[in-house]
Amino acid sequence: MARETSPVYQARYGWDLKTARVVALSAAFTAVLLLPGVPLLARILGLPLFGVGGLFMAYVALSRRVAFRVDETGVLLGGSPARYRATTTHVPWEDITGFVLWRQEVGAGASLPYVGVTRREGAPALPGDGPKARAVLEFLAPVPASTVISSRAVNGWHFDKDRLVAAVAYFAPSTPVQDDF
Repeated sequence: MARETSPVYQARYGWDLKTARVVALSAAFTAVLLLPGVPLLARILGLPLFGVGGLFMAYVALSRRVAFRVDETGVLLGGSPARYRATTTHVPWEDITGFVLWRQEVGAGASLPYVGVTRREGAPALPGDGPKARAVLEFLAPVPASTVISSRAVNGWHFDKDRLVAAVAYFAPSTPVQDDF
């Protein structure tokens, strides 16, 4: 397979090890729930969780929608898979002051990596940006709420830090990339 040489950095939702594991475990649990003798309450609670949840994860992986893109126009922050069109947004270069790679603790010593942009003061609001959301995010996240709003979790897609840095250097050479991974 040829190495990508375009300066554009683009990552799409797809199959990664974590997604494959979740779908496989969901299929296994669903199969167990369908065996004779499994209590009705377990089926009522488990089938929507594991059956529908596993199917949704497979749908996201198969959708191949853009999760994150850096090109000559700026950064496309791909939306939440459940509401992709409503939550996808574009941040033009003139609004971007930097990139931040950060992690959110999710419990039991685990963390979820995020990639986001910092934006200039007065930049137009992004989807999900409101006073209540900012108050909650300031309390929960290790970065400013404005950065959380302009970030995407690296979940269901592969992140290539070297390609991101190369794309930023090509399209906006003076824009810093802060790595807190």
